Amino acid sequence: MKKILSYPLSIIFYLAFGLVLVVFHGLQFIAHRGFGYQAHKICVDWLNFFIMRCLNLLGTRISFDNTYKLDKDKPHIIVANHQSMYDIPPLIWYLRKIHPKFISKKELGKGIPSVSYNLRHGGSVLIDRKDSEKAVKAIKNFGQYLSKNKHSGVIFPEGTRSRDGQLKRFSENGLKTLIENCPDAILIPVSIKNSWQLQQYGMFPLPIGVKILFKVHQPIDVSQNDFNTCYNHALKSIQSEIDN
Repeated sequence: MKKILSYPLSIIFYLAFGLVLVVFHGLQFIAHRGFGYQAHKICVDWLNFFIMRCLNLLGTRISFDNTYKLDKDKPHIIVANHQSMYDIPPLIWYLRKIHPKFISKKELGKGIPSVSYNLRHGGSVLIDRKDSEKAVKAIKNFGQYLSKNKHSGVIFPEGTRSRDGQLKRFSENGLKTLIENCPDAILIPVSIKNSWQLQQYGMFPLPIGVKILFKVHQPIDVSQNDFNTCYNHALKSIQSEIDN
């Protein structure tokens, strides 16, 4: 019965989702071109708030557990596992005070209303996965940008989405490059559970009643720890929550 209901509700979701993307694409353009970074950021924050409200049409519930006070005057490196495209809006909305930016594949920089515009103009970095030399250089520049502007970079060390919720291997290279070029950052592990269920049937239909759980784990100061300590802290924090 749930899967049967998911068909009409998915259509309603995509209509609402598409409308939100189109409306906020125009609002982003006006905010970015006419009023600058801060206005654009506020627009993007609210874009992601309304995307989450669209998910509520499917009965999706999102829990974001953060008991830590994050210093908005420091750069942060947010390390998270990755399960679906719907991981992004809660990270942007609930961590909006520390300005999350993303390392994304270059293909996402075109063709998606609102999303592509923000990736190109909001401080995120688009990398070519087929050109490792350019990708490393882009991540280096991204780390320096985060350090200079006291913003936060989100990195998914798995490299691609988990289709079944199980944690994939964490790659060291991107995270290491980011830490080396943002040595004053605070590293924050964030575990994500159950969002993979939203795409268990692909893009259509989207299942109803999924409960997605986000948890912010103990932050650590990159400048006070070597890379292996940072890497293992992030991996173990996320793994322990996924296995729980």
